[in-house]
Amino acid sequence: MFSRIVYFFCAFLMLYTSLFFYPRWKQEGTEAAISWDASGYYWYLPSIFIYHDLKGQSFKDSIIKRYHPTLDEFQQGTKCENGSYVMKYSSGVALMETPFFFIAHFLADPLGFPRDGFSRPYQLAVQLGGLLASLLGLWYLRKLLKLFYEDKVVALVLFLLVVGSNYLNYSSVDCGMSHCWLFTIYVFLLLNTHYFYTTLKTKYAIRVGLLVGLAILTRPTEIVAGIIPLCWGITAISRDAIQAHIIWLKQQLKPLSMAVACVFVVYAIQLIYWKYTSGHWLYYSYGDQSFSFRSPHFYDYTLSYRTGWLRYTPLFIFSVVGIYAYWKKGAGKLSVIAFFLLNYYVVSAWDIWWYGGRAMVQSYPILVLPMAALAETAMKKRSWQVIFLAFAVLFTYLNLWITYMYHGGRLYDPDHMNRAYYWHVAGRWSEPDSAKFLMGGCDLFEGKARDINLVYANNFKTETGDCYKYATDSSHKTIILNKDRQASSVYKFEMDEKRAQWIRVEAVFGARPNENASTQFILRLVDSKRDQSVNIVREGVGPIGYLLQPGERKPIGFDLKIPETHFDHVEIMFWNADSWSEISIDSLKLWTFNELK
Repeated sequence: MFSRIVYFFCAFLMLYTSLFFYPRWKQEGTEAAISWDASGYYWYLPSIFIYHDLKGQSFKDSIIKRYHPTLDEFQQGTKCENGSYVMKYSSGVALMETPFFFIAHFLADPLGFPRDGFSRPYQLAVQLGGLLASLLGLWYLRKLLKLFYEDKVVALVLFLLVVGSNYLNYSSVDCGMSHCWLFTIYVFLLLNTHYFYTTLKTKYAIRVGLLVGLAILTRPTEIVAGIIPLCWGITAISRDAIQAHIIWLKQQLKPLSMAVACVFVVYAIQLIYWKYTSGHWLYYSYGDQSFSFRSPHFYDYTLSYRTGWLRYTPLFIFSVVGIYAYWKKGAGKLSVIAFFLLNYYVVSAWDIWWYGGRAMVQSYPILVLPMAALAETAMKKRSWQVIFLAFAVLFTYLNLWITYMYHGGRLYDPDHMNRAYYWHVAGRWSEPDSAKFLMGGCDLFEGKARDINLVYANNFKTETGDCYKYATDSSHKTIILNKDRQASSVYKFEMDEKRAQWIRVEAVFGARPNENASTQFILRLVDSKRDQSVNIVREGVGPIGYLLQPGERKPIGFDLKIPETHFDHVEIMFWNADSWSEISIDSLKLWTFNELK
């Protein structure tokens, strides 16, 4: 009964997060519900049912120009050798989103919106489709857990999953992605696997096959899902146990054959699509993105300060630790542990490891089983209970902080996080924007300065070239960086490293109205006596965009602590990281100073 109450609390939180905290269906451009990867999964539907152009994609440029689901280019598919376009992502999500698409298509015209597949009703349909799938999956996860654990443990695990992990984000905000759909598929796969092993009814074997096929159709790497039904009945890692299970599987040849046939029937959808568009039954649509199976990125994927899974979703440390408790008496224990290890290996082998912990979300129905085992064990002893709950509170707080900062705050930036910045801002709700410079390897001076000395100043008056223009008066020029000239010259001068403890560099930056600056302000301390490839002693990069609003002009600078390592030159340059914006820079200055003790 208590777990039912927790479920409805979690459902309310998910609804609030999706519809009020950060309603992607109301956002535009790359923040909309149908954007980035989510648009790639969905793109099949308007291609087939509105534009009837699955191969040529003649409508793609007009949609990208109007809605900007990605940055000014068609990233949802690739052009193959026969001239046709092939969708980058598999079609499983589009298949599951189809009912919601047709509802939106039916209502768009009466509500006064274009029936183009990307207007507001379609955005809402994708958002609600993923949200409803998430709510359904969570409800049946409760039923699954209650088969093996008492109600209070189930309630605790449900609460921690939603409030304490990134499942909240991918079930409620980024629910146009594949992860919430796959989460629910895995819940049903576990339930039907359990029912098949306890009843041996063919209908459950058929469901298992359909679910595995749908998982693979959604993401091909989910082929690892087959481990769950194949190994569920193995109770020990021993030759006898494995041989006994193989004999048992042979005895279930008919239902197993039907399950395998169902896998191929479902996945045939993708094979037929590839044959139709590319001319090949199999087609690798990810271009130069691939796996490093010989050297998976275990550490980076798990603990990097950029997007490490357990760094930003530490709740699942409970699952890793709970494997020991689950091994003692957990249902399908070998199946669960084997799936976790193989899936984690595949996820970590993906070379774009910084896509983060989202790739683990679909496996959470499996991972909460050992988490529940650990929670059950911890509840038996007062001291263990206190330790478990203390860490649970900490992990939950961190997850709520990350979720808020990712969408509603300014302190979490998954593309540039590093050790210094993470430990400076983690758990805090406000911090000066200047702290962002820590992400570029700069330092943050928070004391009082003394012995301030201006070492270098440049108003660019003597510079020539297309990127230099006179400012408001003839006393100095302004550097202009845009799509035609993205990098400035390198301004280099000699400096004695023993002169002070700190360096501060500053320039005046200006951005055009309605344009976001992404300029990098680069300062290097150089030892000219070293080989050129290793002569940089220290480098600081100031991400200017965090402090400069569109249409604003102001001085921006950052600090760098002078290292003990010898250097004799300073180099300064500017790089406009986004070629579509235009940035002006003038009045470059550099000071040295000491800290007042």
